[in-house]
Amino acid sequence: MSLAVRLRDVSVKRDGTSILESITADFPAGAVTAIVGPNGGGKSTLIHAMLGLAQCSGEVRFDLACGHRPRVGYVPQRLDFDRAAPISVLDFMALGRQKLPLWFGVRRKVRERALAALELVHAHGLEDRPLGKLSGGELQRVKLAFALQDRPELVVLDEPVAGVDPAGEEVFCDLLEHIQRSQIGCPLTIVMVSHDLTTVKRHAAQVLGLRKSVQFFGPPDEVLTHANLARAYGPSLGLCRHLVEEGVLPGVAGV
Repeated sequence: MSLAVRLRDVSVKRDGTSILESITADFPAGAVTAIVGPNGGGKSTLIHAMLGLAQCSGEVRFDLACGHRPRVGYVPQRLDFDRAAPISVLDFMALGRQKLPLWFGVRRKVRERALAALELVHAHGLEDRPLGKLSGGELQRVKLAFALQDRPELVVLDEPVAGVDPAGEEVFCDLLEHIQRSQIGCPLTIVMVSHDLTTVKRHAAQVLGLRKSVQFFGPPDEVLTHANLARAYGPSLGLCRHLVEEGVLPGVAGV
């Protein structure tokens, strides 16, 4: 199995407080790896450490089969902007991709690349819409399109569907799988933080359970167990009952 990312003893401290402790894991190339765990468990911090956005000790190594450091697309959890600002989706897509200020217009090549990325995520027709007027699902697609413009080999998503209903999350993950299958050349690797374990089980090849340190790691059918989830999230029978009802976990006596 070829690998996309190797983490070796990755630790993060902030103001003397330990946020992550000795994270070691291998993320397979061309597959979806999901990072799950409770709020405050260090999921976003691990993503930031991987991307060089947070100082860490240990080793983060990119080891794609392409033989070079991968182009990375990043979809942050939140996009902080003034929703009343007169910026269109196309203007947003062009940010940082041309030297001339946007009030001179978007260059043809930049526009073509932006439109192609929007088409890829089924967001064609949104290019002239004000960014602040988009629905939650539309904004998530535009953020994904922005990350895909440079044809990345590794896409990192930090809770990409936060605030979107479960049906919308499922559609989004189906879209990611379609994009992954259509990738030509180096296989597209996806690392995704998610709170929806039902979606994780359906779409991820590997699941990393995180609560400051690694609580479990492996294929979802093997590691999404009552014992592992209780260790990662705390002894929450309510969570386990919900997952049994959703079919993520098998029913057992007492749950």
